[in-house]
Order: sequence, then C-alpha cells, then structure tokens
Amino acid sequence: MKIIKKYFPNLTELQVSQFEKLEELYKDWNAKINVISRKDIDELYMRHVLHSLGIAKVQEFKSGSKVLDVGTGGGFPGIPLAILFPETEFQLVDSIGKKIKVVQGVAEALELKNLKADHMRAEKVKGEFDFIVSRAVTTMPDFVKWVRKKVAKKSNHDLRNGILYLKGGDLTEELSVFQTTTLYDLSDFFDEDFFETKKVVHLPLKYKP
Repeated sequence: MKIIKKYFPNLTELQVSQFEKLEELYKDWNAKINVISRKDIDELYMRHVLHSLGIAKVQEFKSGSKVLDVGTGGGFPGIPLAILFPETEFQLVDSIGKKIKVVQGVAEALELKNLKADHMRAEKVKGEFDFIVSRAVTTMPDFVKWVRKKVAKKSNHDLRNGILYLKGGDLTEELSVFQTTTLYDLSDFFDEDFFETKKVVHLPLKYKP
C-alpha cells in the first residue's frame, strides 16, 4: 500500500481504505477462483494496482465521463481506476464468467457505486465511452475492431477520446498501421524496475455511429 501512497499522496480516507482492502479481498477470492498468479498476488500493489493506475498518470478522468474496461480479468485496470475516480462511470467486461464474479465480489465489498461488471464480449457492449482501457488482452489491430464503434463523439479531456492500453515490450510492428498513437513510458512516472518496459498507448479513435 505504501507504493500507492508514494505516487498518489492526495487520496481521501475512503480511497486509502478501499485500496488497503484490495489485498485481503484478492487473496480471499483467489483461493476460490484463480485470477492472479501466486507470484503476482504477493506483488499485487505494484504489478496490478499501480500498473493499472499508470493510466491515471497519462489522463485524469473527469466527473461524468464514461470508461469501458475490456477483458478486465480480475478487475484491472478498472477497479483501481474506479477507486481513484469516483465521479467517473466504469463498465468492466470479460468473456469469462468466473472472472466477472470476482470483479463483482470485490466491487461490492468496496461499495463502488460507479462500477458495473458484465459477463460479455466487447462487441456486445452497448453505449459510447470517452475512453476504452485494457491491459494487453490482444493485439491492437484486433482490439480496435472490437471497440471502434463505441467511442463518444465529443472529447472533454486533454487527450482525444479513444483507447488507453497498458502494454509492455517492443510495440513498433504492432502499432505500425496506426499513425496517431502516442506512447507514454511508465518508467517516467514510476521508479520501480518492473515498469522499465511498460507503456500506456493512447490511440484516438474517430466517432463511428
């Protein structure tokens, strides 16, 4: 938890309490439904929580905005972002039902009123969103196919509406077809070695009715 306070020192008491509860909640759920590897559960705050919050270092979400987390798994990056931005609406989806059960259980225990979690494929999601976030569920070209019609027309943030994608390694080839991507190195925001090769990819998407 120290690592979260280190990079986000202005949390409210409620946010600190919610972040603190994550470890026990995930250990409890993980014993029933395995969503995080054993090695990672011991590094939950750095490898999952802080990694998810890397998106917040690139773009803070405004009150009333809507964010879709595709392939959320156990709730990352959606749950940490929903704690950090209580005035933003989050929808978390995954095609694997038992993972969504964990997300719903954690969100309920934290009393996150700004989050809903659904067992569904990204293509089936209705509505429009300011941003679509994810942690490397597939290659960017495939991901764009899933979500390109779900971006709201009007941009209200510094960054244009579109995708904010957490990804590691060399992305040159994968992103070569997209001329408008911007890459943000998480090592610019976080000191730990884990973040050396980790990035947030921003890909603005045009509104498609």
